[in-house]
This record gives sequence, structure tokens and C-alpha cells, in this order.
Amino acid sequence: CSSDLNGEIEMNPLAELRGECQKLLEAALETAFPGTELPETKYSLPPNPEMGELSSPACFQLARALRQSPMKIAETLAEAIPVGDCDLIKSAEAIAGYVNFHVDPGHYNGLVLESIIELDKEYGFLKAESPGRVMIEHTSANPISPIHIGNARNSIIGDSLASLQQRRGHEVVIHFLVNDMGRQVAMTTYGWKLLGKPEPEGEAELWIGTIYASFNVINELKKLKTTLKEAEDNGRVYETSETQEEIDEYNIAAEALRQRYPGLYDKLAKVLVDVADPTAEMVALNTRYENNEPETVDEVRTQIQYCLDGFEASLGEIGIMFNSFDFESDLVWAKAADAVLEKLVTSGYVINDMGAQILDCDKIAKDLGLKERWGLHPEHEIPRLVLVRSDGTTLYTLRDMAYTIHKFGYADRIINVIGMEQTLAQLQLRIALAAIGEIEMGDNQVHYAYEFVKLPGIKMSGRLGRYVTLNEVLRRAEGLAREEVENRNPGLPEEEKAEIAQMVGYGAVKYTLLSVDPMKQVTFDWNKALNFETNSAPFIQYSHARTCNILKRSDERPEPGYGELTATKERELVNLLAQFPETFERAAEELQPSNLTAYANMLADKFNSFYATQSVLKAETMGLMGARINVVNATRITLRNILDVLGIDSPNRRSEERRVGKEC
Repeated sequence: CSSDLNGEIEMNPLAELRGECQKLLEAALETAFPGTELPETKYSLPPNPEMGELSSPACFQLARALRQSPMKIAETLAEAIPVGDCDLIKSAEAIAGYVNFHVDPGHYNGLVLESIIELDKEYGFLKAESPGRVMIEHTSANPISPIHIGNARNSIIGDSLASLQQRRGHEVVIHFLVNDMGRQVAMTTYGWKLLGKPEPEGEAELWIGTIYASFNVINELKKLKTTLKEAEDNGRVYETSETQEEIDEYNIAAEALRQRYPGLYDKLAKVLVDVADPTAEMVALNTRYENNEPETVDEVRTQIQYCLDGFEASLGEIGIMFNSFDFESDLVWAKAADAVLEKLVTSGYVINDMGAQILDCDKIAKDLGLKERWGLHPEHEIPRLVLVRSDGTTLYTLRDMAYTIHKFGYADRIINVIGMEQTLAQLQLRIALAAIGEIEMGDNQVHYAYEFVKLPGIKMSGRLGRYVTLNEVLRRAEGLAREEVENRNPGLPEEEKAEIAQMVGYGAVKYTLLSVDPMKQVTFDWNKALNFETNSAPFIQYSHARTCNILKRSDERPEPGYGELTATKERELVNLLAQFPETFERAAEELQPSNLTAYANMLADKFNSFYATQSVLKAETMGLMGARINVVNATRITLRNILDVLGIDSPNRRSEERRVGKEC
């Protein structure tokens, strides 16, 4: 403990403090109770700084071996702790059986604040001991409708996970699986062909979505009207009433589609009248695509690309990008699923049931010890998985397996951001991988499940063309943020108001979708999302801007007197700043961005409490002024780093010369 810490920089100041406490405790134990080994223990943070900075519960673990009460052991150890030669620790005391350590404010505050300021953009981002290759697959939305607020949660979570892993030191790639096979894509492509293969109007993804929904609504209305006539002719009153209600709903959807892109719906309805069997035409188109016929491939890929371009534009607006778009059809054409099926059949776990080929997942799990290995309930029976239907058609799980094997060519660990409803399918996929001898792939594939987003009063439906698009949400968020900026800073230049409104609005949307545990449904509340007072991106951004404003007004930067930072609010803030590296580490390892949003909110709150009670630029002494200025600067750096890893802009970050205005 006698090392000189003056001028030393630590990526994790809290770990340095904990290390000194550990050495002191070991020395005291050897002095007071020779030959006794200190048990492995976790240090905790006392309820308030007046009780010290770190607390050890080791005395409770030692009580039985030493045959003394924890209180007595704590008193003995506290007296024996040799704090004299330590830089960081000033004293130790026994409190209710705990040994609590008090720091030397000059050394500890200096270590924390100087480390943050020196490390700057690198502060807090602890690197993994063994960096690896990580792939994040996220979004993977069907290319027949726009990114809406529901699947935007997938995109925003996936992007934040990628950022966490990159900051942890891993090599990260981000992939998007394009589901270009099946009825919906065939329907959209066929509708586009009937319209004469036009170029997109406006937002490409919304335009494509309107073609898909229009085709579906027209087709369903035709069927429903036939059903209605039959019901009326046969006097089936209940069926007549029920069918009429469905027709009314589809008519409402049709009118909304007409208004979105005038002329598109009616033109498609007109040409569809001459098609005897649209379903047969779609099936034929899909078959041609599966057979890799060049003309059809060109048609399908062209309309899909329109939608993907729209995805990239919408998500790119909030800084979300991909390294690769992988097409499901490429796997089909390469017969990759056939190779997987062959391996599964030879594994001995495939059952033939009336022509269908079924994988016995529970038997695989038992034979290979997967339930214990993956933490599954031993009594939970895992349902069987149909691989091939009795008519010879394969299910998408085989293609997913082939794609997973393909992905492991790029990564050692894969994180799939997929809705919670896919939990069983993702587990069956891992089990199937284990069955063909790829158990490590099963080990290293993570299903990052999440719940959907709910907008009160709105029921989304892609087949009816009803959705709240990400672009709509962003525009509204930006508009509401602009109103707040106008109220708070009416004198700002228009260009600056617009820039701040966009940063605040976009940040509000991201923070709202990241701050809720992924397994909980998000109810999107505009008042909460754009709250400048607490637990929101605007509140954190506002706090960051306040730090910038204080620093801009600090003409003098006197030598800091860190030993003068003794007020409770100051100590609380410094202690919290020191916790960021380990908070980040837990968030990255546990894949929990919400840990960072909670920490950011707490830090902003602590900073505002500090600022409200402690004068910075009019401090009692020059040394205290210098120390408090560095507290402000360290807070600025930490808030900026958190927002950056979450993909949220911090006001005054883009240009150090840009005015922030009245702390906004």
C-alpha cells in the first residue's frame, strides 16, 4: 500500500481502491489472528459517504472459524489495519460487524478525476481479457413493409449490443438476414409487376409496404364478398353479420391506403380484376424464384432492394448500419439446408411419422446433457421439431441452421436479436446444432429475446397497412423536442434549434426503447420520453449540456485541491463516477444496455444535486474551484461516453465551438 499514486492513471479507480482495502484487511488479519485466511468476499458501497467508501462483510464469514461475533472481529481488525503507509485509505472503522474504509480525499479524488480526464473518450470501457469475434444479427424485418416502432426496438437494441461488444474490445460484425422467400414477398413482387414495375415514390419501404397491403386487402375483400353472398343466399344470419364486420374493417384499411399513395390502390384493384387466380400466380412466382430463374430473381431482388434501401435510410438516420445483408434464397440455391438435413437424419434423432421427418429434441437434450449444460429445467420436456412436412416441403428451421453454420464462419459468438415468441424455435435450433456435432455452436449462440412496443390506442397490422413507422415516430419526437427548445431557448439561431431538436428527439426514442428491460413490453409514452426533469435522454442530454456550459464560463482553471472535496454531494458524485467502468463491464457481459441507461440517469441526477448545492465558479478557495471544475469535466466525459455507447448524441459533442445556449 505504500506506492505513490500521484499522477497515476487508472482505467478502473474503484478496483484500485478495492485492491488496497484487500491488502490492508489481509495484513490486519495476519496481525490480529495469525494463520487465518481471509475468505473471498465482495465489497459493497455503504449507504452514504459518511460511512466510508467501501465496506467488507468478511467478519460475518470469519465468525464461525474464530468463534467470535462479527462485531468483535470487526473492531479488532479495524484497530489493526495499518493505514499509515497507504495513499488511498485514510482510516477504517467497525460498523455493525462490517469493516468500513474511508478514503484520503486528496489522493482518491485525484485518482478518480485525473484518470477520467486523462483517459477521456476511453474512460470506463474495460477490455475483455480474451477479445473474440462477435456477430450481432438484428432487425431482419420482412422486406415488404417499413420499419415501424415495434421492430425498431430490435434495431436499437441490436445496435447498442454491437456498440457494447466493440467497446469491450471484440471484433464485431452486424448482419441482417433478408427473408426473401415465401408468400408475402411473392405477393408484393407480383403486385409490383401488375402495376408495371414502377420506381418507388417517397419513402421506398412505405411504398413497398403499401403495395403489399393493397394487394392483400383487395384479395381478401374479393374473398369476403363471395363469402357474404353465399351466407346471405343461405340465410346464415350470424355468418352474414360477422363477414360484413370484416368487410367494413378491410374497407377502412382500403381508404387509408388510397390516401397514403393516391391512385396506387385503385390501379392495383383494377388490374387484379382480370386475374382469375391471384394465389396461383403468386405460388408460381415463388416457385420460379426458388428455382433460381433469372428473370424472376431480377424482379424479386429489385423490389426487395427498394425496401432494403428504405431500411438503410430510416435506420441510418439514427446511426444504425449493417456490415452485410444475407439473403435466405442464397442458402436455398446452395442446397445448404439439404446438407443439414442429411446430417440430422444420420444422427439417429430423426423420426419418420407418416411421411414427416421430426427431430426428437428432448432426447437429444437428455443424451447430450444439454439441459444441465444450458441451465434448462430438467423436468421441462422440449417439444419435437418438424423438419420436413409429409408433402416434402421443409420448414425454415433447416435454413436457420444452415445460416447459423454460415455465420460461425465469421464469428466465435453469435447474438440473435429476435422476438420472445421465437424462444422455442431458437432453443430447438441450438439443440439441432448439438445433434450434428456442433455443440459449441449451440453453446455460443445467444437468443436475445425482447418484447414488443405498444402505442396506446394504436393496433398495428402489416397486412392492412396499419403501422406507426419509425420515420413517423422520429418526426414527431423531433417536432415535440423543437417545441421544448423554443420554450427554453427562444433566442437561439434557427439552425441550432433544429440541430438540438433532432438530437433530443432521436435520443428520446432510443433511450425509451433501451431503458426498459427487454423482456418487458414498452408502452411508448411521449410525456415520459421527452421529460427534461428525470429518467429520459433529454434529461441526461440537458445535464451534459449544463456541464459544457459551466466549463465554457470557467475562464480560470486553478490547480485543483482535491482534498477540499469533502461535502457529501461532492463525494457521492466522485464515488458514482468511479463506478462507471464496472457498470459498463456488467452491461457488456450481461447484454443489458438498460444498466447503462439507469446509471446515466443516476449520474445526471447526482450531478444536478451537486450543482444545486455547491458553487463551482465561486468556490471558497481557488483550489476548491479547480477541483470542482474537474468534477464537472469528469461528469461531462462520463455522460458523453455513456450516451456515445448507447448511440445517442450529446449536445455540444459534434462541434466544440457550437453554442449550447441556455444550458440546452
